[in-house]
Formats: sequence, structure tokens, C-alpha cells
Amino acid sequence: MASSNVKTALTALGAVGAVGVGAAVWGIGIERYLFTLREHEVAILPPGSAPIRVLHLSDAHMAPWQKRKQRWIASLIDLHPDLIVNTGDNLGHADGLRGLRAAFAPFRGIPGVFVHGSNDHTAPSPRNPFKYFTGPSTILTAEEPLDTAALDEYLTDDLGWADLNNAAARLEVAGLTVDAFGVSDAHRRWDRLDVVPDALEEARDDEPAGLTIGVTHAPYRRVLDSFADFGADMIFAGHTHGGQVRLPGFGALVANCDIPLRQARGLSEWSHRGTDLALNVSAGLGHSIYAPVRFACPPEASLITLVAKDAPGHPARFGAGSGIG
Repeated sequence: MASSNVKTALTALGAVGAVGVGAAVWGIGIERYLFTLREHEVAILPPGSAPIRVLHLSDAHMAPWQKRKQRWIASLIDLHPDLIVNTGDNLGHADGLRGLRAAFAPFRGIPGVFVHGSNDHTAPSPRNPFKYFTGPSTILTAEEPLDTAALDEYLTDDLGWADLNNAAARLEVAGLTVDAFGVSDAHRRWDRLDVVPDALEEARDDEPAGLTIGVTHAPYRRVLDSFADFGADMIFAGHTHGGQVRLPGFGALVANCDIPLRQARGLSEWSHRGTDLALNVSAGLGHSIYAPVRFACPPEASLITLVAKDAPGHPARFGAGSGIG
């Protein structure tokens, strides 16, 4: 009997080990290359407005050798976006800008906005990956600096995108005036919410905008609540990687910030003091080169089609087929 129990226990342990190995092989060798496009529709534009196609890119964590990722991002030009929203952590290596140039080149001339994540300033470093599941990541005292100035020069001067790091800008997108504002990485507490209202006021002129968007890398509650107070119609964020490792049927285990786990990926609604607004949190396109895994959370970009509030078939803020979640 004892021998039988030992055999059963060993069989069970072997099965658990096989499942673990299989999950690791899938997450490291397969899923992190399964680039996915999430599509949503949001009815927030003024009545009678033509649709606006917003391509939301985030957390590329680009290394120069990641050719598949570069080709896939570049192919998104075929979606014919009207506006690019980039929510940071573009670089994953000291030479990551070379890869970004290959990925983003087709978007030159398309209106766009961007904010920074910490990995637009400092390179990733080796860490214990299991600490990621114990709470928001800590800040290291010694980090390798990246060439943020070169990145910003490329995004602004070459691509023509507006820098929204604790700043605001007014854009013309598909015939609609759009006010956009944002903050630098709130995870590092680089956000200067105190300067945003004045920046937004300075960017505006006498004509009201048809749409106002808020852009942040890390979707901390203090930022989202402030963006609602500042009059955003929709918020775009990244940083969470959607949890990076999710449990099927449960979802994200961590968000790496204080947003509710159910909102760590995808389109949802953020409510604050009686104001409800659309929030899209991108699970991102990449990962740290020191944590090359995705499980039940493939790398992604989002195509958000904004339509008029009176568009046929879209009586609510989130239109049919929005795929919230």
C-alpha cells in the first residue's frame, strides 16, 4: 500500500512538472510572438462626426534583434490609422531606437502623441521575476541611462508626434479638433498633475475641441481621477502588460500599479465623482529582455474606432462589438 501511494504521488508530481514545463515552453517560446490586434468601438465623438481610427501602441520594450515585432508593428499601417497614441516604455535595450525606427517608420506624418515610461529613460536590468507578483516593482538606485533625447527627437521631429509628458497639445485629426494632454511615468512619480491644467489651457484657443484625450504610461488611480477632473473624454494607458501572466478564467494576478485587476487590460469605464469615461489599458507589445514570457496574455496593439454619439447602432458609449475586457 505504501509503495502504491508513493507511486501515485510521484505520478502526480510528474504530471505537475510536465504541465509546468509545457506552460514555460508556451509562454517563452510561442505566446510572446503571437502579436494580436484588439479592436473596440467607442461612441464619444460629437454628433455627425466621421469615425476616427486610433492606433494605441505601448510597451514595445524594443531590442534591435526583435525583427518579428518590428515587422508586425510596421504592418499596422495597413489599418489606416488617423491618430497614433503611444503610451511609453518604447526602449528595451541601449540600441533599441534602431529597432523602433524600423517599426515606426510607416507612421511618419500621421498625427500622434506620446508619453514616457521609465524604460524610455533607463534600460531594464536583471531581477528576480517572481518579485513581480509581490506588488508594484521597486526602483533601482543604479540603472543604465538611455538616450531619451534621441528617442524624443525621433518621435517629434521625424514622426511628427506631440510630446505630452506633463504637457498638452492641440491636433487636427480627420477633420476634428482634438485636445490631448498627458503625464510622464506615474510609476516613478514623474507625473506633474499640477502643471497639466495650465498646459491644457495654453494649448487651447477660442474654439472648443471635439474630443479631449488623456494619456499616461502607468494608470494609477490618482492620475485617472485627475484626468477625469481635467475633462478627458477618454484615457489611454499602458504599463501593466495586462498582468503579463494571466490565469485563464481569472485574469491578471498583478497590475504593477493600483488599478483594479479587472481593468489591467482592455477597454473599460473609469468613474470618478459622477463622471464616466472610456479607459483603454494596453497589455503592450513586449516585455523586459530579462523576463521573456507571456502566458494567457499575448502581446498586443489596440485599434480604437471612435464614432459619433448619434452613430446608427451605437446608442451607448461603448458601441456594438467593443469587446470590453
